[in-house]
Amino acid sequence: MLRHDRLRDQDLLVVPERVVVLNGRAGAVLRLCDGTRSVAEIVADLSARFPGAPVAADVPGFLDRVHSEGWLR
Repeated sequence: MLRHDRLRDQDLLVVPERVVVLNGRAGAVLRLCDGTRSVAEIVADLSARFPGAPVAADVPGFLDRVHSEGWLR
């Protein structure tokens, strides 16, 4: 479950028995993981929103990691 802590102005990923503090734009990436978009579509969306950011290089690896951790299915 993705939550935003307004007091700290940080995105949090609440998973069973732990809370993961998300840094940078990780929350923006996970908000696009709605089960309908492919990784390529997520990369395209983020590339348009954050021109010049290394989205194509960073996002697929990030999504692989959160998936392998069991935080994303």
